[in-house]
Amino acid sequence: MDAPETISNRRHPWRWVPTLYFAQGIPYVAVMTLAVVMYKNFGISNTDIALYTSWLYLPWVIKPLWAPLIDLWRTKRWWITTLQFLIGTAFALIALTVSAPFFFQATLAVFWLLAFSSATHDIAADGFYLLALDKPRQAAFVGVRSTFYRIAMIAGQGGLVFLAGAWAERTGSMTQAWTGVFAVLAGFFGVMAIFHWRALPRPADDRTGAAATATSPWAGWWTVFAAFFRRPGIAVILGFLLFYRFAEAQLLKLATPFLLDERAVGGLGLSTKQVGVIYGTFGVVALTIGGLAGGYLVSRYGLRRLLWWMVGAMHVPNLVFVALAMTQPENSVMIGGALVLEQLGYGFGFTAYLVYMMMAAEGSHKTAHYALCTGFMALGMMLPGMGAGWLQEQLGYENFFIWIMISAIPSLGAAALIKIDDSFGQAKTA
Repeated sequence: MDAPETISNRRHPWRWVPTLYFAQGIPYVAVMTLAVVMYKNFGISNTDIALYTSWLYLPWVIKPLWAPLIDLWRTKRWWITTLQFLIGTAFALIALTVSAPFFFQATLAVFWLLAFSSATHDIAADGFYLLALDKPRQAAFVGVRSTFYRIAMIAGQGGLVFLAGAWAERTGSMTQAWTGVFAVLAGFFGVMAIFHWRALPRPADDRTGAAATATSPWAGWWTVFAAFFRRPGIAVILGFLLFYRFAEAQLLKLATPFLLDERAVGGLGLSTKQVGVIYGTFGVVALTIGGLAGGYLVSRYGLRRLLWWMVGAMHVPNLVFVALAMTQPENSVMIGGALVLEQLGYGFGFTAYLVYMMMAAEGSHKTAHYALCTGFMALGMMLPGMGAGWLQEQLGYENFFIWIMISAIPSLGAAALIKIDDSFGQAKTA
């Protein structure tokens, strides 16, 4: 058998990086988007959809707490392939329970399993990426991994939602359609697990337990954890992480139900297929373009100079939802254009959040502190989203979207308080 170093060197990153990060994106999309669309198709109330699917953010909130386990027990390669089998099993269980009388409770329980598996897979995949590639290749392939994660978003929010709608029209049964979608995902992850079991390299540093480190990964963990909360200005940092997306966290939970709901109740009455194309495909492409533009401009001018432009881009385009709710246009091109504009602004404005997280994590414990920042990011999405459905049902869509505009105030306050180095995020010039 070849030595680990030989095997690692023989397996080019193009063989596994794209598929690994595509596989990382799909279960997240399934938990955060497909679940919402499916429950809306089955007539679950907006209150219940927003409340229970928001709880599914919890594994991403608390994943830093069990991250050391990935180092302590078995290899990251083992974790990746095992979790992909588990994710495939979870998709199969959803397919089997969609038609059950108690489908809502049963599928929610499996989505919880899927969410914890996906969050743990994120830890293992990101750690494996750092072990399997040297620093030049890590930098070279960071764009590749981001691109294929975005492709997974398009495939999930666009392709799979469209597929569900098309199958529902063909079979006359939304139950059969979603059973088919999750069966496809189950088969796909079975194939992915087998493929990665064979294709992933075997880095020499990807070892188990005591063989990997001289001390337990838990040693000093609480010291690192406490160091984050002793950072200067930690209250302002946490305020920004929790409130910058306060409005968007509520909007995201109700955007798809708004598009699908009948016009009689204030929605736009789009079909599931139309939502997959307009919001899940063109919307995600616009989101990606906005993010790329934001990253490029920050690299040229720095976050400090662009912050308020990005804050404005994050919130002002939400006015399109107010306009759509007031006018309820029937022209799908008009609706699509409005949604593309909103997603373009969201992608551009969200860049400020990502760059600020990197700044907040700077220091000797950058990796662990960045993981904590992502946990607070997930918490900032989970808590506002939980009550968004109930609030919408009390206010109606038009007043709810007006409330979304008012909800930008905490974000503005949080952005006004943060301190940013003049050139943070700006590329160094010779």
